[in-house]
Amino acid sequence: MRFNSLRPLPFVGLCLLACTVAAQSPQDVPASSSVIISSVEAIGYQVGGGGTKVDLNGTALMSQATGEAKVEAKSGATTVEASTKGLAQPTTLGTEFMTYVLWAVSTEGRTSNLGQIFLSKSGEGKLSATTQMQTFSLFVTAEPYSAVRQPSEMVVMKNSIRKGTKGKVFVVNNYPLMKRSDYEKRGNPLALTLDPSVPLDVYEARNAVEIAKSHAAEKYAAEIFSKAQGSLAMTESSLTSKADKKAIISTARQTAQFAEDARALAVQRQEEERIANERAAAAATAKAEAEAKAAAQATEAKRQADEEATRQAELAAAKEDVLKAKEEAARADAERTRKEAADLRAQLLAQLNSVLQTVDTPRGLVVTMADILFASGKYELSQDANLKLARLSGVILAHPGLKLRIEGYTDSTGSEDFNLKLSGQRANTVQTFLVQQGLKQDDVTSAGEGQANPVSGNDTAAGRQQNRRVEIIVSGEAIGTKIG
Repeated sequence: MRFNSLRPLPFVGLCLLACTVAAQSPQDVPASSSVIISSVEAIGYQVGGGGTKVDLNGTALMSQATGEAKVEAKSGATTVEASTKGLAQPTTLGTEFMTYVLWAVSTEGRTSNLGQIFLSKSGEGKLSATTQMQTFSLFVTAEPYSAVRQPSEMVVMKNSIRKGTKGKVFVVNNYPLMKRSDYEKRGNPLALTLDPSVPLDVYEARNAVEIAKSHAAEKYAAEIFSKAQGSLAMTESSLTSKADKKAIISTARQTAQFAEDARALAVQRQEEERIANERAAAAATAKAEAEAKAAAQATEAKRQADEEATRQAELAAAKEDVLKAKEEAARADAERTRKEAADLRAQLLAQLNSVLQTVDTPRGLVVTMADILFASGKYELSQDANLKLARLSGVILAHPGLKLRIEGYTDSTGSEDFNLKLSGQRANTVQTFLVQQGLKQDDVTSAGEGQANPVSGNDTAAGRQQNRRVEIIVSGEAIGTKIG
């Protein structure tokens, strides 16, 4: 499984995790991101399953280190209680490293700094933390300060399952890690003795400011970096004046956070500047090449202009002749299509009229079923209606591509709701019968129109009878009416 979602900054390297490494003393540290460490197991902890433990084993950088972590996934967060033994002071790995940080990293590459591990004089360390993750790897890295956002390649401990560990295991092979070389620019001496009267956080703050400065934070993140410098000055002043230790530590940690923000922003802006410069250079090169090519083409075009003009004139004349011929052919085809549609329309009109009264309208051929083809006030088809509709379906089936819209109408007698429902039922009954006769369901639609669109007055019995009807509108491109 590979961490894909975490996108390292330009100076970030990949630390490949493998099974074996050559034995090293703590001082034999990697010079770049090529250090090889065992594959890390990410564990999916069960929510509400109670706590479980994993081992924390030392890597080749700190082989004597041992430890364990108790992990408990709860509905709100996951708690981690880690303890370590045998960790040497981080400065033994390089004077740029001041502390150890415990990390939780998801299988997708999202990292969570769980906090720094403070060592006792005996080399023991403890840390209690929480994370919103449920599935993650645990490992410990040496860092120049605790406010780092991404783990360094100096992995000194990593988790592994033990007998009885509860959870689903995922093996993660690749992590994006910070190169050690990005911290060596701190310029600490080869040997560094920490003054026990100076809080470790002060050394970390100094480191953080120098590292941010080495990444040009003064230029690319001046506003944040100035805060870091000001905060560091306050830290040094408090240290000199022997202010309250808690106040010194608080200011020092604030300094490290400002410096880390400035470093990250500076790197981001430098990468944006690099990309912009590359694009500008590529655009300038492309423009120069295009201009040179255009000049050469212009010279060649000048030489060919007269010949091309003559050829184009001849070609245009030929195209015009072809276009005229196509237009004449299209007109002939259109006329033939119109005539065929008109002939078919007249033929279909005659055929439908032999079954039921049919008239030619702009909407199509309108076939009218009189009210007498239904039982009074009902929507069941009469015997005569069945026969007529069967004949009508035979006519329609003989002409593929036709569409039918069936509309039911009533007179104004009775309520609008009743008339609308009855007209719809009659239209649906006709639709169902025609589909049963073999017409395609998609080619036949129906709607009840109720009292709308009377064809006669509703003030006489004869007029009301004419208004009680079902109309079948036949349309289609084959008879010159586009299908709606």
